[in-house]
Amino acid sequence: MRQLVILTVLFSLFAMSGVLFAEEAPATAAPSAVVEAAPAAAVPAPKIDTGDTAWMIVATALVMLMTIPGLALFYGGLAKRKDSLNTMAMSFVTFCIVSLLWVIYGFSLSFNGDIGGFIGDGAKVFLKGVGPASINDLAKTIPEYIFIVYQMTFAAITVALASGAYIERMKFSAWILFSILWMTLVYIPVAHWVWGGGFLSKMGALDFAGGTVVHINAGAAALVGALILGRRKEKSLLPGNLTLVITGAGLLWFGWFGFNAGSALAANGLAGAAFINTNTATAVAALAWMAVEWMHSKKPTVLGLASGAVGGLVAITPAAGFVNISGAIMIGLAAGIIPFFAVAFLKPKLGYDDTLDAFGIHGVGGTIGAILTGVFADPSINELGKGLLFGNPGQLMTQLIASAITFVYSGIATAIIFMIIKYTVGLRVDEEDEVIGLDESQHGEKAYNL
Repeated sequence: MRQLVILTVLFSLFAMSGVLFAEEAPATAAPSAVVEAAPAAAVPAPKIDTGDTAWMIVATALVMLMTIPGLALFYGGLAKRKDSLNTMAMSFVTFCIVSLLWVIYGFSLSFNGDIGGFIGDGAKVFLKGVGPASINDLAKTIPEYIFIVYQMTFAAITVALASGAYIERMKFSAWILFSILWMTLVYIPVAHWVWGGGFLSKMGALDFAGGTVVHINAGAAALVGALILGRRKEKSLLPGNLTLVITGAGLLWFGWFGFNAGSALAANGLAGAAFINTNTATAVAALAWMAVEWMHSKKPTVLGLASGAVGGLVAITPAAGFVNISGAIMIGLAAGIIPFFAVAFLKPKLGYDDTLDAFGIHGVGGTIGAILTGVFADPSINELGKGLLFGNPGQLMTQLIASAITFVYSGIATAIIFMIIKYTVGLRVDEEDEVIGLDESQHGEKAYNL
């Protein structure tokens, strides 16, 4: 154990040294003499690139795989055996709901036009005006259809993530209504604010692939919803199948390359940087979680290893296309240590029943990643991002503001949605149904006929 602690400390110091001594890439020197100003070059018309298109089709499929089967298996394996099928069904039905609503109005309100910095203009409801040759201004080298479906997969997994805090006691009908309302009233506005040209984007908030839009957003909903739902009758977490958990975690890791590298929206060097940053931070976070858990409980659990990996994936998401490799390592270390303490100490102390730690991992991890993006953003990786360590302390403040706004809005809106559900279809199953298990009481089925 002593050797493990020493190795962890040395590893941390090595990573920190890489960041502290990282130098900003020198600017390209200006010509020594300019005789005559060159005429302005004509801006080329947007053109679909087959390489970018092929990559983005693959990336879209990878992000779909994150929800079904990745998240479904991860959450389903963590649930009690009598609730595992219901837990997986929550992710599955959400993907179906969001797939439909996104093409009806979700995409248009998120990514088309801008009304006051708060919402899109709705001109492309039912994908009006979109065709095989159309291109969106936000992704100028791929067909707009691909961009639409790619963004849909983000919306679907964000809603599904919140379910981890609600399982084993929420009515299936309540979850369906939640999916519809939360996607409409929470995800769509926040996605527009950050990615669709809204006010947080204009403020300069950096979020490469979803630290605020996805993880802080879903994490806040998880915490507020868990508080309103109340504790389960059987409060312990007894994972039904850890084999499914590790399989789901592996699929999430695999699919996350589409999530992060795909957010470059092109097959280019930025996608490569996001890819290697994602893998590195995830590995570091898994090792860091394992190390602190080993020191705390004297055993390195498989669940802890998987949880650390997911924490690393979450935290690197907003930073993947902005930081260098040293920054990715530091974010990974933070993501493996801080969420562990949120799960192991903060949750028991405060007493909220976030069943699968959706807030502890996604809310806390997303906040870590969003804030540290403002510290480690390296303009030599992406000219759009320049963080505290590269001479721009204002970026850190911007990240803090964007994170706080997202958390507060999501929390308040989620509370309102839960009140609507409570007084319409109702939130919780009956106590008897909860004891029987939601697989049988909600669906009349069993995942395990043993």
